[in-house]
Amino acid sequence: MRSFKNGLGMTIVALMVLTSIPAMAHFGMVIPSDTMVMQEDQRTVKVTLSFSHPLEMVGMELEKPKGFAVSANGKNQDLLGQLKPAKVMDHKAWTADYAIKRPGVYMFHLEPQPYWEPAEDCFIVHITKTVVAAFGDDEGWDAELGLKTEIVPLSKPYGLYAGNVFQGIVKMNGKAIPYAEVEVEYYNQDKTAHAPTDYMVTQTIKADGNGVFTYATPTSGWWGFAALNTADYTIKHDSEEKDVEMGAVIWVYFHDWK
Repeated sequence: MRSFKNGLGMTIVALMVLTSIPAMAHFGMVIPSDTMVMQEDQRTVKVTLSFSHPLEMVGMELEKPKGFAVSANGKNQDLLGQLKPAKVMDHKAWTADYAIKRPGVYMFHLEPQPYWEPAEDCFIVHITKTVVAAFGDDEGWDAELGLKTEIVPLSKPYGLYAGNVFQGIVKMNGKAIPYAEVEVEYYNQDKTAHAPTDYMVTQTIKADGNGVFTYATPTSGWWGFAALNTADYTIKHDSEEKDVEMGAVIWVYFHDWK
């Protein structure tokens, strides 16, 4: 009986330790080679699609997406056929080269295949976008694309300095989501950033009653904002219907003040 109690106690302690460790956040990623294309710049933007834990630089497999497109000047262009296989953080990823030929605000957006996450007992679908402005055009950066879920920016999602506030509205099916939870994480490309504790790998904020969230970045670089909600549908896994975590993700680059 004593050994049973000891074993049970050890199990409980192990569970307490495991459940006390914050789970690593997942982020769909759409990262362009440039966010503001000027007249003297290279006019072909390389866009890289991946799926990862960006601060820890731990990659995950991104199967060929369900959809990938760019919206600009009132038109939507399908880019799925232009994707080429790549590797990001030693895992399957995709790239596409996109030639920018005229002024505009270009919104690249990705819809991935559902990703099964056993640790969370659900599927993950992160509908992800980023914005590239070109040749001085500054109109339409706050446009809503009509995605299943998306973050509609209230701050320009380009031309920002580190420390600037970024604001957005979390929407699903075209409606603002009050008090939506938004995870924020830094893309640690050069692996120089280190979180003091696991609690600071992913920062979590909540939108207000109108679905608006606000965040000021502490340093320059790429920052991802992922608003998480449960989809209004399920997907079957091993003969059981499972929930789908719908993430509205936007990636924004913040520049050093010089």
